[in-house]
Amino acid sequence: MRRGLWMIFRWPLLLALLGLFGLLSALLGDGLYDLLSWLALGTPLVLVGWVWLRLPRTRRNP
Repeated sequence: MRRGLWMIFRWPLLLALLGLFGLLSALLGDGLYDLLSWLALGTPLVLVGWVWLRLPRTRRNP
């Protein structure tokens, strides 16, 4: 099955842009920008944990 480039790279691109926004808001602002940076930088970690917990557990028989 072929997937287009958008289907393959949309989530990594979205997470990269979210991280860039978080880093820039942490550098350039204070107060509300600090909260936005924490949310933007923490969201990818939460998503990775959520996906990791949803992975099916496989048993390996030696």
